[in-house]
Amino acid sequence: MANNFIADVATVMWRDWIVLRRRLKKFILSRLVTPVLYLVAFGWGLGRNINLASGSYLDFLVPGIIALNTMNVSYMSVTGVHAERVYHKSLEEYLSAPIEPAAFVVGKIFSAVIRALISAALILCVAKLFGANLNFAMSANFLIVVVLNSAIFASVCFCAALKVQTYEELAQVNTYLLMPMSFLCGTFFSTAELPSVVRTVIEMLPLTHASRLLRDGFDPLSMIILSAYAAVLLWLATKMFKRLST
Repeated sequence: MANNFIADVATVMWRDWIVLRRRLKKFILSRLVTPVLYLVAFGWGLGRNINLASGSYLDFLVPGIIALNTMNVSYMSVTGVHAERVYHKSLEEYLSAPIEPAAFVVGKIFSAVIRALISAALILCVAKLFGANLNFAMSANFLIVVVLNSAIFASVCFCAALKVQTYEELAQVNTYLLMPMSFLCGTFFSTAELPSVVRTVIEMLPLTHASRLLRDGFDPLSMIILSAYAAVLLWLATKMFKRLST
């Protein structure tokens, strides 16, 4: 049973990898644009005037950019599920195929994780050229956090894709959820100076803990919170997908 599940997951991931492989050059180039702009504007521009006790602002910025970028890449990687459900009417066919619904969900989410890992590797290469200290990336903590962070937001998109009816509504999830987190969850500045009420809310969001874990190293509480988000959202995405057959 477990072997069948793994084979089903691998099949879904292989299908998505074939699609990505055909567009790999475009994917790589598009994933480089935003990080380079952040590094130039904030790392070289604004960052030259900011001094931190822990090091340069560029070193502070790079982990935040990786957390932010993997969030966006993993979310956008699953938006095709919405088109398959609403426009192509093909999503229900997966439910009638000889494949576990949970395996399909896991396969789609981990395909998004692969895209996010590629994006993170590209950012590390560019950041190295900018002179950033990348010691934080040389640990198992880095890989685990990137995978969990990516799985969380891929699951968020999967759930949204099964719920909303139009691309405009799917974009609103980005506007009202991802965009605020992009700027408030410790990606570009420390949350320590924020008002206590605002900080309390921000501390509940997964991107805050992803940024903290990448920047400061392993923290048991933040890792537990990220793991809980990933497990609950994966369970919810699977449950919502199974409902399509009823």
